[in-house]
Parts: sequence; structure tokens; C-alpha cells
Amino acid sequence: MAELLKGLPVAKALTEQLAGRVDALKQKGVTPTLAIVRVGERDDDLSYERGATKRCDTVGIAVKKFVLDADCTQDELMAVIAEVNADQAIHGCLMFRPLPKTLDEAAACAALDPAKDVDCITEGSLFGVFANRSVGFPPCTAEACIQLLDHYGFDLTGANVTVVGRSLVIGKPVSMMLQARNATVTMCHTRTRDLPAECRKAEVLVVAAGHIGTVGADAVSAGQTVIDVGINWDEAAGKLCGDVAFDEVEPKVGAITPVPGGVGSVTTAVLAKHVVEAAERTLG
Repeated sequence: MAELLKGLPVAKALTEQLAGRVDALKQKGVTPTLAIVRVGERDDDLSYERGATKRCDTVGIAVKKFVLDADCTQDELMAVIAEVNADQAIHGCLMFRPLPKTLDEAAACAALDPAKDVDCITEGSLFGVFANRSVGFPPCTAEACIQLLDHYGFDLTGANVTVVGRSLVIGKPVSMMLQARNATVTMCHTRTRDLPAECRKAEVLVVAAGHIGTVGADAVSAGQTVIDVGINWDEAAGKLCGDVAFDEVEPKVGAITPVPGGVGSVTTAVLAKHVVEAAERTLG
């Protein structure tokens, strides 16, 4: 039976570390503050907002919400982003996406100050990830993968890691972050020739393809560590599941993240970490 790499202990440990850093900032007169920009009332946005707000409250981060109607204009959205940029008391900004199709999402993302971009929606933050520099912040979910591996004691130096997925949200940035930790990374996707064979070669397999059952029993080998980033709704089973066929894969590998309860459980803690880091950077 594989070791279950649960996210809750990782999030708890990270939250405990952040509380001390927040106290230190407050002693210097700085209250780390997150701006949440939300357009409309999407259920998934509201769910994540509740989780993020609760996590921030736990560690002492202030939250300021900017809520716009789903039929708001581009000018109204850009005015909110400008207000967030100008407010020195706001250190990080989380803007929910996708935005309504009536809005220019690319323009909205580009308008945000990368220094306050705590979930990598700007080109400046992407540059920071790819150049391994402290410009903006990496995507919270991508960093959650790294936090999980660190917490459970996996040494990435020299490790063979295969990433399945090539999006700018997970696949590409997590590949860069793994390489920055001296892992040897192979990037694959759903059109890779003989994907199972490529996956079996890895010591660590990160799956972020966005499709149920992308990785099954034929794609894993004994002793592997599998990080399943996918979150999908399985209509047949009536439950959330990942990109990995868990019941097939778990008996064969050494360790695996559950879905739900794995990577997703760490993301709000990473978001809080980024807000704290952004506040710390303002002190020079």
C-alpha cells in the first residue's frame, strides 16, 4: 500500500511557520494584506475565496475584497486593479479567473503590478519563475507540489521527474521550479508518444493534464512518488477525482497524493505564504 501524501499536515506546518512571520511584520508596523478581486458569483470562486479568507484569518493576514457584478465594464475592472496597485497597504492580489467573456482578461492581468501578483497571472511573475528570480510569485498550485515533496522529505537534487501537462498554470512553471531544485525534468502531455513508457521512467511523476484517467496502472512503476494535481468531477462516480486512476495506481507506487485532500489542500497556505513574502519584500 502506498504512502498517502496528504495535504493537511503540509498546510498546517506552513500555517504555523507563517504565524510567526506575520507577528514579526506587525511588530514593525506592517499588516500583511491580501486583496481579492472577484467578478460575479461563480461557485468555485466563492468556495476558494472562503478557504483563502479562513487561511488568512488564521495567520493574521488582512483581507480586502473587491467584488464586481458579472456585467461590469472593463473600465470598472481596470479601476479596481489600479486602486489595488496604488494602495501601499495592500501587498498581494488574487484575481479570480476566468473572467466573463465580455472582459479582456489579458489586459486585466497585464495591468496588475507583478510585485502584488501572488498567483502568477502576470508576465512579470512568469518571468520570475522561468528565470528563477524574485519577481512576482509562482502559481500557488505549482508551489504546493514543491511544498508537498519537501514536507515528506523527498530530495529533488538529481531526481528524475516527469511532468504530464504543459499549461502555464501548472505544467510549465512546476517544471521550471523542479529544475531550479536540481531535478532532471521530462515534460510530457496527452499527445506524447507512448506516454505510459515515459511516465514509468520517473522517480517522481507530476500529473497535471486536466483529464480523468490520464495516468493508469500501465503508466507507473514500483516505488514512484505520484503527485496528482488534477481536479475533475467524475459524473459516473458522483465525486471529485484527479488525473490519476487512483484505485489502479495506488497499489503499485510508493507514495501518492489523494484527490481531494492532496495538492489542493496546500494551495491556500501557499497563497498566504506569498502575501507574507510580498509584505516582507516591502521592508527591503
